[in-house]
Amino acid sequence: MSGSSREPGSGQVRRGRDVAALVRAARDGDPRAVARLISLVEDADPALPEVAAALTDHAGTAQVIGLTGSPGVGKSTTTNELVRALRARGRRVGVLAVDPSSPFTGGAILGDRVRMQDHATDAGVYIRSMSSRGHLGGLAAATPQAVRVLEGAGCDVVLVETVGVGQAEVEVASLADTTLVLLAPGMGDAIQAVKAGILEIADIFVVNKADRDGADATYRDIQGSIALGERQPGDWRPTVLRSVASRAEGVDDILAAIDKHHDWLVEHGELARRREARAAAEIEGIALATLRSRISSLRDGTALPKLASAVAGGELDPYTAARNLLDGLEVQGT
Repeated sequence: MSGSSREPGSGQVRRGRDVAALVRAARDGDPRAVARLISLVEDADPALPEVAAALTDHAGTAQVIGLTGSPGVGKSTTTNELVRALRARGRRVGVLAVDPSSPFTGGAILGDRVRMQDHATDAGVYIRSMSSRGHLGGLAAATPQAVRVLEGAGCDVVLVETVGVGQAEVEVASLADTTLVLLAPGMGDAIQAVKAGILEIADIFVVNKADRDGADATYRDIQGSIALGERQPGDWRPTVLRSVASRAEGVDDILAAIDKHHDWLVEHGELARRREARAAAEIEGIALATLRSRISSLRDGTALPKLASAVAGGELDPYTAARNLLDGLEVQGT
């Protein structure tokens, strides 16, 4: 089921039965229903709590695989080939490709979906480009809820491809069961991995474009960096692989490594721990968004301006002001 990057005129869902109908249609493989649900997520529609409740029975069923790395390492090509290989196994696949935002429209400007047109007519594949909308960390703020939608749509595997901004892309590790970090020779990625903490988030390293000069050196650098890391007995040791995704070389090895890591996650209870941590982060994010919304509403009143004036004038310290603000929010929420 190939999806559009935006469902025109999605609007607000006005009746509870509309949400139930959308979820049923998504479960039946209707790509327009999936697109509509993800649009509601991206727009933070008032119906979103109802959508989340309707999807609860289908949550936690998909294997979530994150792909990250610097621009130009071949993330989209690798994703495309992984989709092909997973479909050969009969798996239903969802892809969330997070693109940089246009500073003018907020829309996704690279269009990863364009680079995955091989699967455009496959009813077992749903591909969605999501705009990062300025959100840091390589993902869009709506990505966790979009993953839930794809799980609700019956996807067995969800591939999340990050925006490709470089050293800051560590957020995907909190979302994925297995995180792939893609590198390419001649781009300084091995040094970036050590400097930026990407070494700690990678479950699998893939040296893509391994037919280029310098691939062996990149492979050795990553292996050396892994050897220097501290691990307890039984901890997962990141796998380092070579691939040439443009020729589909090494894709089977990548899938085998993903399978091996998944087995390790289950055996050591790490899969449940990661998913609980993901749920905790999701709950915290929703709570913080609600809190920010309430604080923003106070800007139109007098409470926050008065507190700000008192702090600026030296009449009140900021901690006391913040406590007073929170007390006011509690009253507002009752």
